[in-house]
Amino acid sequence: MAEPYYRADSEDGDRIDDPSEDALFLMIGDLDRRGNTFLVVRPDEDDPPWSASVTLRPEADGGGYEVVRRIAEAYETVTTADAHGIAHDLTRWSAARPHPGRPAGT
Repeated sequence: MAEPYYRADSEDGDRIDDPSEDALFLMIGDLDRRGNTFLVVRPDEDDPPWSASVTLRPEADGGGYEVVRRIAEAYETVTTADAHGIAHDLTRWSAARPHPGRPAGT
């Protein structure tokens, strides 16, 4: 089996290698306030050049999710309540990032 290009890890210890949009949607849906408040998507390597996180926002701040995408030292943060949209966006965004060992153009 090929090495994964990236992975999604949740606070409660779940890990999915090369997660599909559906898998990310399910992981986002599994977030809760009892100890599984975030997940991180990143290359499967030490010191990754990019990452994204999805965190539950406090109810007092309107709930929903905060999504932070990082490339090198640049960060972009958005808030939304649309778990489907987050999963779709992160799938496309992650696929567009460089992955060591992946053939160019894939």
